[in-house]
Amino acid sequence: MISLLIFLQSCGSFASPPPPTIAPPPTATLTPSSTPSPVSGTVSPTITFTPAPPISRVLIVTFDGLRPDAIAAAKMTNVLALMQSGAYTLNAQTIMPSSTLPSHASMLTGMCPAKHIVRWNDYVPENGFARGTDIFDLVHGAGLQTAMVVGKEKLRHVTEPVSTDFFAFIDETDKIDDFTTIERLAIGQIKIGFNLMLVHFPNGDLVGHDEGWMSPRQLKAYARDDKSFGLILQSLKDRGMYDDTIIIVTADHGGHDSSHGTDAPEDMTIPWVISGPRVYPGQLTTQIHTVDTAATTAFVLGLPLPPEWDGVPVFEAFGLPVPPFRVIAC
Repeated sequence: MISLLIFLQSCGSFASPPPPTIAPPPTATLTPSSTPSPVSGTVSPTITFTPAPPISRVLIVTFDGLRPDAIAAAKMTNVLALMQSGAYTLNAQTIMPSSTLPSHASMLTGMCPAKHIVRWNDYVPENGFARGTDIFDLVHGAGLQTAMVVGKEKLRHVTEPVSTDFFAFIDETDKIDDFTTIERLAIGQIKIGFNLMLVHFPNGDLVGHDEGWMSPRQLKAYARDDKSFGLILQSLKDRGMYDDTIIIVTADHGGHDSSHGTDAPEDMTIPWVISGPRVYPGQLTTQIHTVDTAATTAFVLGLPLPPEWDGVPVFEAFGLPVPPFRVIAC
C-alpha cells in the first residue's frame, strides 16, 4: 500500500514531481521478547524496522555503440555482475537518429530530439547546447556535485559548462582509442566526491566503425573497457561509497556492419542496467527508453521531474507498480 501511494503521488500524469524518497515498505522483523508472558507463558513479539538504505549519488556509465548481445560475447564480467545483482533489460530503445551525440542528449535531457534539438553528431561550438533542463542542470541546481568524464568532446553539447563542476574529454577527433585515461579521470572524481557522474567509454564504437560491429577486435575493446569499469567500481568500494551509489549502465546506440544511425533493430536496441540500494534484482518487463535514464536519476535523488520531459522513472526497478504502456516517438 505504501508503494502504491508513493507511485500515485509521483506518477499522476507523469508530469508532477516525484516523491522525495523511493523507499519500499520497511521490512518488519519479529524479535522475541526476553520476558515471558505472564498469562500464557509464550513470548511476546516486538517489531523492529529495517531502514531503507540511503542513496547519495548516481553513476551513469555508457559504453558507446554497445549492442546488448555484445555484453556476453565480450565477457564483460563487471556488467554481467551488475545484471545479476540489479535490474536490467536487453531490449531498451534509443532515439532516431541513433547516433552518439543526439542519443546522449536524449538520455540526459529526458527528451526527444524534437525538444532538445540536438540532431548533429559533431562538436560544433556555434550550435550551442541542448535545449531544456537536463539532469545536470537539475542536480547542480540543487547544490549537488556533478561531473562528466567522456571520450568525445562533442558531448559538451549536452549541457552548459555551468552545470558541470568537472568536465573532461580525451578525444577531439573521434578517432583515438584510449583504455586508461577515462578510468583515471573517473577515479579522480571519486576521490573528490560526486553526486552525479557520467562516464563514457568511446572505444567500442571507434573499433566498430573500423572493423565492424561484433567483430573480434570490437569485442576485445568492450572487454578492456569493462576492466576499466571494474577498477572504477573498486574505487567506489575502497572509499566506502559503493553501497549508497546507484549505478546505471547503458549505451547510446547499437550498430550493424560498420555503421549505425538508422532505425534498424541492431542500431536502436540498447542495454539498460541499474544496480544499487533499493533496487529489486531481476529482468525488467517494462519497455525502457533512453529518455528514462534522466528521469530515473532525478527520481532516486529526490528531485522533481521537469514537466517537458518525455522520460519517466523506471519504477519497476524499485518494486513499484509499472505505469501504463506508453509509446515514445523519438
